Amino acid sequence: MDLKVENGCIKEDKGLGWGKSLPVQSVQEIVRNGYQSVPERYIQEIKDRPSSISSESLQASLQIPIIDFSLLAKGDEHETRKLDLACKEWGFFQIRNHGVQVKILQKMKAAMAAFFELPLMEKKKFAMGANDLEGYGQAYVVSEEQKLDWCDLVALKTLPLEQRNLNFWPLNLPGFKEAVEEYSIEVQKVAEEINANLSILMGMERDGLKRHQGELKQLMRMNYYPPCSSPDLVVGVSPHSDGGSLTVLLQDDDIIGLQIKHKGEWIPVKPIPNALVVNIGDAIEIMSNGVYKSIEHQAITNEKKARISAAAFAHVDDELEIGPLDSMVDDPHRPPMYKKIKYIDYIRQVLARKMDGKAHTDLVKIQT
Repeated sequence: MDLKVENGCIKEDKGLGWGKSLPVQSVQEIVRNGYQSVPERYIQEIKDRPSSISSESLQASLQIPIIDFSLLAKGDEHETRKLDLACKEWGFFQIRNHGVQVKILQKMKAAMAAFFELPLMEKKKFAMGANDLEGYGQAYVVSEEQKLDWCDLVALKTLPLEQRNLNFWPLNLPGFKEAVEEYSIEVQKVAEEINANLSILMGMERDGLKRHQGELKQLMRMNYYPPCSSPDLVVGVSPHSDGGSLTVLLQDDDIIGLQIKHKGEWIPVKPIPNALVVNIGDAIEIMSNGVYKSIEHQAITNEKKARISAAAFAHVDDELEIGPLDSMVDDPHRPPMYKKIKYIDYIRQVLARKMDGKAHTDLVKIQT
């Protein structure tokens, strides 16, 4: 897609929705077919390969914050301060006691696993369209030359209900639709409560961000990371920040795969059984005028085991404009650091390029 920035707006060919991604070979099928070596397109340049993560002592001292969601929802001041600090210094945190029942989490994981175990021809029935990012395939593939991630995915618009396209849902897979529906509704409640708490921290009423973002939309990205014989050569998901408002991640309880960049170090996020990982997206960084940070993160692969995860992205209403909120601007001490831009224009430019760290927010930063 040809994108051009004019006065803070991104011009693009119309009719493509959020964007598109080129079709590529299934990584899961490469593994199933008994590959002898990692295909060249998946071998990252030396500078982009997973670096050796920090020492054990550093890992022990650098763990993302853990928040008791049940206390946060009750207005507990200690947990509210922890949320504020987590969003300022880390951009990531794990939540316990989030209210999503364990059986719902388990059903969601089972549904994802069942989908990816389907024969390839069955999964291809739900392949991404030529001009669509919803469905089965890979995202952010914008050229025939770029290096690819060691990951297959299926992306579904899950909320609001009227925006679901059931052509991409495997309705014949027992329990899949019910599991995804139930989980998506519960995890959206979590995102809305965190948004309400952030609104207060940003000097507004509980519905402050809701008024500025509209009804949060939800896109669910379900990831399958096959085992890789040379995990030091590939990445599961390339370094990036998320373009939305908030992301709520359900990850494998037993395998470390997520890494976040903190003070120049790649820090592994150790899973807590039945906890959820939450991170700030670019939209919140822009609206908070840079006080809260969307953080670069990546996924790595495992030599012996496959791993699955589900990222629920809470998105701003497409037609609304995002920019620093009045409550977060304090001239001359903290002038606006970002231009205002329509959200659909911002998210299109994010999805039109390969993942590239924090490069996307540079587009709307005001140069001083």
